[in-house]
Amino acid sequence: MSKTVTIDESLCNSHLYFDVPARDIYHDTVKFALQKDGWIITHDPFPLQIGKKRLSADLGAERLISAEKGTQRIVVEVKSFVGQSDVKDLEQALGQYVLYRQILNEMGSERHLYLAVSQATFNSVFTIELGQVLLKNQIIKLIVFDDESEAIVQWIPDYNTKTLLRAYSRIMPIIELR
Repeated sequence: MSKTVTIDESLCNSHLYFDVPARDIYHDTVKFALQKDGWIITHDPFPLQIGKKRLSADLGAERLISAEKGTQRIVVEVKSFVGQSDVKDLEQALGQYVLYRQILNEMGSERHLYLAVSQATFNSVFTIELGQVLLKNQIIKLIVFDDESEAIVQWIPDYNTKTLLRAYSRIMPIIELR
């Protein structure tokens, strides 16, 4: 849900409209969890633009993977799934995720898009067939967080440095794993 804010013309030369998205209830929790996990928040919110349309995902972040590979960058959309229907919440989150991913592609961004959901949402939505089909077919990438400890508990697909380095070591055998 978003609000349209109108700026009084007497304050500037033209009439401006801003789309101010409402923050998800877990926005700050996910932001803190990413920082605890070694990520630097680069954008809050992360701007998206296609044509004249401007949107925003919740967060942009980056972290150093290794000296050889450089910096990994992500965009995170946070969703709370607090509606009356998990299915409706999933439909809305999936539509937004697909739209943002396509816009990132059009923008030429090398950032990976993730949907951040709480452990409770993961357990109720993504461990059943409905959510599993999205994960199995790699339609969506998830960050699962514990809202009480404000910590990331799982990346889907797995997103840890050793896993990434193993993948890159097949391409660049000079990277050693210990």
